[in-house]
Amino acid sequence: MEERTGRQAGARPSEPWALDPPADRGRVDLLSLMPLVAIVALVALVAASVWIAGRSETEQIRTKLATDALWVEQTLRFQLSVDEDMLARLGLDEAGGTAPAVLEARARAHIAANPEILSIVWHDAEGGIRRAVPGPADTRADEELAAQLRRAEARARPVYALMDGQTVTMGLRPQGSDEVITATVSLPLMLERHIPWWIAEQYAVWLLDGSDSVRARRSRGTPEPEGPSHSISFDPPLPGAVLRITSYEGAAPFARALLPAAIAGLAAFAILALLALYRNAQRRRAAELRLNEEMAFRRSMEESLTVGLRAKDHAGRVLYVNSAFCKLVGWNAEDLVGHDQPMPYWAPDRIEETLRRQRALAVGGAEPQAFETRFRRSDGTEIDVQVYEAPLIDAKGMHRGWMGSIIDITEARRAARLAREQEESLARTGRLVTLGEMASTLAHELNQPLAAIASYAAGAANLLRQERADPALLSSALAKLSHQADRAGQIIRRIQDLVRKREPRFSALDLATVVRETAGFLEADARVRGVRIAVDVAPAPLVLADRILLEQLLINLMRNGIEAMGEAGAVDALTVSLRPGPARAVIEVADRGPGIAPEVADRLFDAFTSTKAEGMGIGLNICRTIVEMHRGRLTHRPREGGGTVFRVALPAAAEEGVAAE
Repeated sequence: MEERTGRQAGARPSEPWALDPPADRGRVDLLSLMPLVAIVALVALVAASVWIAGRSETEQIRTKLATDALWVEQTLRFQLSVDEDMLARLGLDEAGGTAPAVLEARARAHIAANPEILSIVWHDAEGGIRRAVPGPADTRADEELAAQLRRAEARARPVYALMDGQTVTMGLRPQGSDEVITATVSLPLMLERHIPWWIAEQYAVWLLDGSDSVRARRSRGTPEPEGPSHSISFDPPLPGAVLRITSYEGAAPFARALLPAAIAGLAAFAILALLALYRNAQRRRAAELRLNEEMAFRRSMEESLTVGLRAKDHAGRVLYVNSAFCKLVGWNAEDLVGHDQPMPYWAPDRIEETLRRQRALAVGGAEPQAFETRFRRSDGTEIDVQVYEAPLIDAKGMHRGWMGSIIDITEARRAARLAREQEESLARTGRLVTLGEMASTLAHELNQPLAAIASYAAGAANLLRQERADPALLSSALAKLSHQADRAGQIIRRIQDLVRKREPRFSALDLATVVRETAGFLEADARVRGVRIAVDVAPAPLVLADRILLEQLLINLMRNGIEAMGEAGAVDALTVSLRPGPARAVIEVADRGPGIAPEVADRLFDAFTSTKAEGMGIGLNICRTIVEMHRGRLTHRPREGGGTVFRVALPAAAEEGVAAE
């Protein structure tokens, strides 16, 4: 990159933006005029060519238009001559004595072959209608023409009346007869039938009368008003008629105006482009210099990061690493870029796991992923890392691979482990403090079964020394002795469980049993303080929990309530209830103590916050830690009538979790 920058920075004589002497710059300016002259000459040549081509095209269009107009005129004249011949033959045949039925048959045949003939009518000498084909019709125009023909001399060819709307009537008075034969022609049908489609696709054909009114037309649309047109007189045969043909190609004038304008615009654009070329070259060079600076700056930022960056393709081949990643694993970038799996920094005991994760990335789409793993440095030491994999998208939006951000979490894990050990130690200390506070009560509780054991043992010994022991009486004494021994053993085991240092063990627990046994364990301490414990247990879902931690939680909450009620001299019972909730089990411990002061309520669960005069302030903090460890929630609220209610909500164990346990 540096070499490329150096080459670009150097001035080359062939580049107009190079730092050349003034004489060289003048030569460059003169040379730059040559493209401009060439463009002007080219524009003039093209403009002349366009003008000549436009004139030639216009002449061709007009010639073709006139030729096609003459063809249409001849076609229509020929068709009218056919109709005239038919009318003349009918007149000759009638004068020759041909039967009327035959004449009508010939008329119908002609009408069938030429639908533009609407009707053929025979008029007698008095003006009446002798016969009409195809039948009665509006014969007003026929009668007027017949009257004119009777007053005029006989003719060999038919004559035409003035156009009436979209029809015209032709009539014939045969030689030596006062009768008149007329035929009515539909002008639109005549144009429709005898002007072919290829003419109608190119031109609009109008038949106009002497006042320029349209009597008939054949077109596929309305042509442009400025379109080329050609008019031919159609008189004769139709009096005052004009045949006008207009081309649909009305774009030629616009094209002739557009092309010169386009050429002028292109010429102006080319000139401006030439003028802008110099500035563009300068901007490009400046942009390349800025790009090099930006790339160097971004590279510097990447190298300054303390987070390791590593890019790899879908096959796991390393594409890029930054210096932080190289420092993290102790390998050089040259040793890593282009390297295939397995990587030299993978921990040997985790190669299969890492390969499985790479295959999962390949089939898992473009979703970001995060995981923890272990890397081995080049010196053999292993470190714990947190890896965040994000899709590597190129400029075209294609998923090219994965971009990983790697953070060394070795110290963080060590600190977390130390914090966890401290929490466990604090919880164990809390249990020891609780047992110390209950020492006299526990001693009293142990003294009762031990005294009973001693009494039953002495009685049994006396019975055995007298050699007259009743087996039934001796068996009853020994059974009571065993019961008291079990009672003492349960108390001792519970104390051992609370004091023993151990890892939390989660299993599916029935909270009803835990609540009842904990309440029974604290019954003696409650009696000493004059407090009665009321247990209200309803069927609740199982929870995944550690039994000893939950017992410690309940002991802390219940003892706090017992002490609060003992100090306040309350006569009501400490209520411990268990209720089912939506996907959870809820335990509530409600006392009748003095309650919690508002200034303490917001920080009640903080460490070293206590409502007791001699309290250490760690009991409720431990309780909150235990509940959060079980993914539950610990809250408190004032109790109606005085006191406080502590509420523990624990999530229900999922079916699969219970099965796994």
